[in-house]
Amino acid sequence: MKIVGRLSLMLLLTSGAYAQNNAAATQWRITQPAWTEVHEQQFGQFVARLGDAVERRQCGKVDTCLQSTANMYYGTDAAGLKYYADCADLPYYLRGYFAWKNGLPFSVSAEIKPSVLNTEKVKDVRYTPQGNMVTKRYDVLTKNGIFKNTYPNALEILNNIVPGLTFSASLRMAGNEDTELFTDFYPTRISRQAIRPGTVIYDPNGHVAIIYKISDDGRVFYIDAHPDNSLTMGMFTPKFVRSNPNQGAGFKNFRPLTLVDAKVDSSGAYAGGKIVAARNSELPLYGQEQFYGTHPDSAGWSKGKFIFNGQQVNFYDYVRLSLTEGEAHIDPLKDMAQLTDDICVSLKDRVDAVDTARTSGVSFKAHPERLPVNIFGTEGEWENYATPSRDARLKVAFLDLLTSTKANIERYKRRDPAIRYNGGNLAQDLFNVYAQKAQACQFSYTTSSGRTVMLNLEAARQRLFAMSFDPYHCIELRWGARISQELASCQDDANKRQWYEREQWLRNQWERRYDARMDYSLNELTGPLPGVGIANPPDIDIVGYLKSQK
Repeated sequence: MKIVGRLSLMLLLTSGAYAQNNAAATQWRITQPAWTEVHEQQFGQFVARLGDAVERRQCGKVDTCLQSTANMYYGTDAAGLKYYADCADLPYYLRGYFAWKNGLPFSVSAEIKPSVLNTEKVKDVRYTPQGNMVTKRYDVLTKNGIFKNTYPNALEILNNIVPGLTFSASLRMAGNEDTELFTDFYPTRISRQAIRPGTVIYDPNGHVAIIYKISDDGRVFYIDAHPDNSLTMGMFTPKFVRSNPNQGAGFKNFRPLTLVDAKVDSSGAYAGGKIVAARNSELPLYGQEQFYGTHPDSAGWSKGKFIFNGQQVNFYDYVRLSLTEGEAHIDPLKDMAQLTDDICVSLKDRVDAVDTARTSGVSFKAHPERLPVNIFGTEGEWENYATPSRDARLKVAFLDLLTSTKANIERYKRRDPAIRYNGGNLAQDLFNVYAQKAQACQFSYTTSSGRTVMLNLEAARQRLFAMSFDPYHCIELRWGARISQELASCQDDANKRQWYEREQWLRNQWERRYDARMDYSLNELTGPLPGVGIANPPDIDIVGYLKSQK
């Protein structure tokens, strides 16, 4: 009894000490009242290490990455941190985590509404035509107490507050507002100083990513999160579309924050006060040329021109050339290699996304009577297991591969000095690079019967518009199987097969539309409808084009 009593007492004391220590470890103590350029550089280093681990496939989820040595604060977290973020949460989550670890101020927009520029009723603030505005903020502050101060609980903020308040609509703002209800981000200049690890990219089609690396040749690489907590990486291309400036698409940096009117307590932490943000006029990296071009046009934002070294280029080439270290130029062969590598990464990431539907069992369920109101922005099983947005970005990537290849060949024929190629047959050499990369990009998926099917990038290109985004289809159709042997294990009934056939109009569409009704029944989905589907897929035949140019 005495031994048991002593053990119980020891366990009680130990658990009490653990609870006290864990409570202290969850406190968010602001010890540095202002974000400085040094902090921004350190935040970039923090993101860069995580991105490098994702690129090397050393980790592939928010939790596994932050609970590994890729996280420079590995081993310092209190028990109970959930380590979860989807695409819109990820930049906020990483920013908040870094601020907590470094005793820095943190604030997020807590409430938003459509901006006054929206003249029609808005159904979804994630897709407002003219963007949003902040109407309320949540600040991480220490409360002054009579006997002791109350420090914010970091776990509560990161586990609940950040995912509860932030979503892609939080970024759908121009960043022009210089008010107390400031925007979380500001648009950056197009320069290597402004666009760097830690910079966020906002796609107005509802996707968010954070940059972790910029190569010497100006290529921008990012990581992004997904509802299943997975992390993927990619390269900035036309997958991230431009849109009207009020939507705030493109490159954004977090506004530096400062805690003012606070007092230092006995522990050395700041208590009380309020958080203010740097105004646009105080930000040396603020810029709007990504919206209006280097040479704006009074006819409209989209008419603005991007001029680099006296030559007009498109926006994406302008970004790359502006971020290049040393003399800026375009190497068509390197372009081909980089773009195919980026597509390969997206295809391999799709394997995991689609297989999740198979292992979850959703692909064996009966198909709902109607599609979601909008297949690109919804919730529930469709949000978790469907891939229309992911597949649309993949289609845009193949389109960009063909478009950029055609442009590089035409520029070479015009003897454009920006094109660097010393060979004798550009089309042949481009074909050789594509063929080698396409063959090297090998991946596989598991059929409904458990068999492994091997594919490569060229096979994926040929069946791209046959790949179903619908989570209720068998995995064979999710990968566009067309030969009987591969399709034999698909257990979809006649109703599901009809859905697959009639969704072809939607699979042909590469543009993500959020303003169109899509909740059609099978009987109503008889062909392209307003804003929903197109009759024929676009041309992505890079092989046929290059062969025609030899």
